[in-house]
This record gives sequence, C-alpha cells and structure tokens, in this order.
Amino acid sequence: MTYCVGMVLDEGLIFASDSRTNAGVDHVATFRKMNVIAVPGERQIVLLNAGNLATTQSVVSLLKSRLSHDAANLHTVSSLYQAAELVGKTVREVIARDDNGQTQSQGVDYSCSFLLGGQIKGEPPRLFQVYPQGNFIEATPDTPYLQIGEAKYGKPILDRVIRHDTPLAQAIKCTLISFDSTIRSNLSVGLPIDLLWQQRDNFDFAPRHRVTEDDPYFQTLRQGWGEGLRSVFGQLPDALWFKEGDGG
Repeated sequence: MTYCVGMVLDEGLIFASDSRTNAGVDHVATFRKMNVIAVPGERQIVLLNAGNLATTQSVVSLLKSRLSHDAANLHTVSSLYQAAELVGKTVREVIARDDNGQTQSQGVDYSCSFLLGGQIKGEPPRLFQVYPQGNFIEATPDTPYLQIGEAKYGKPILDRVIRHDTPLAQAIKCTLISFDSTIRSNLSVGLPIDLLWQQRDNFDFAPRHRVTEDDPYFQTLRQGWGEGLRSVFGQLPDALWFKEGDGG
C-alpha cells in the first residue's frame, strides 16, 4: 500500500508521497512514487501513484517515453484537464494489456490510481485524482486536497486544518502530521516521505525535500503533536453521568 496527498491552495500546490511498497511482511522495499515532468518557464506537472507497482511504473514509463512523440503528450497538452485525460487513457491501456482477462483467475490486482497536478502557463494551478478505470475528479476550493492509497488515518487532521487559503508553510506542517498519523497506524506506509511544493505562477523551480527517519523537523512535529494531543485530552472533562452514576 501507499499514502499520497496533493493540495491546491491560494499560494500554490503541495505534493507528498511515502516510499514503501511490500508484497508481505517479509518483502518490503523502497520506491519513489513521485515523478515530475516540467518545461522550464512553461509548465510543472507532478504525478503521484498508488496501487500495483508494475502497473504504475509502466504508466509512468509510457508517459515519459512518449514526450518526444508527435501525438499529444505531457509536454504538449494545453491544459491539466487534457493531461488528466492522457494519464487516464494510459492507465486503461496498461491494465488492459497486462490483465488480458486473467485477473479473476489468478487473483492479481493490476489496478492503480494517480494524483496529477501542477500548472500550465495560461491557467491556474490544478489537481486531479485519476482512478483505475481512467476517469478522474478535480479538486475544488471547497475540497482543496485529494488522497490516494491508505488515506483514512491521515484524513481527520486534513479535514480540520486545510482550507483553500491555508498558507503553504502551515499546509506542509499539516501534511507531515497526516503522514505521521498514517505511519503509526499502518505498517504498509513508511518513511522516507517525498515532499514537493510549487508556488503559484512559478514555472522554473519547485523545491523538494525528502523526509527521513532522522529528519529533525519531522521528529519535532512527531513529538510535539503526540505530546499536544495527550495534553489536550487530559484537560477534557470526564462525563458527569459517569461520576454520578445511576445506582444500578
């Protein structure tokens, strides 16, 4: 499994992905799940992937190998919507090729999903979630973040904190806390975390940072968040009906 988050905010975009993949408790490996396709000065496109590793690697490889083709590709599409269409089409192509009607009989799940986001000059930053069937949805100001993979453990903190006007620095902090919560609750998600943030209308450079186990900022967040939760919990009152009792 994996966990990936994308956010589209007033100030720009944030992308984060873990790097653990496994085929059982005795076969755990590290693979980067973030890919960036850029044309300096004109576009920055980021892909995060979850699901069958062979499928996602094939999809990304095909998208990259076709960048030099005359047909529409991620270097030439005129909008992020068209980019999402292209990714969805490639997902369907790879699954149809590898499945070949054998999934049910062999018990193999070839499905995968992607977060696709960034900005192409002439339009605002955008973020899409591409499903295994190739269809997709777009993040909106009311729902400024999207998740794929093992999303449920990290979702509550995002729901409480992230708004479309959340500054990038605070959103990065919330993203890392979301990952810490997920890592603590699910062994299939693990460090390192690949993090990228992209300022609105900046097409030349998208800073990246890899968060490892000994990252001092991540450790500060992990410790402070845990201690803070315990402190606030301890300050909450006990239920009056528990103290009073009902006499049996």
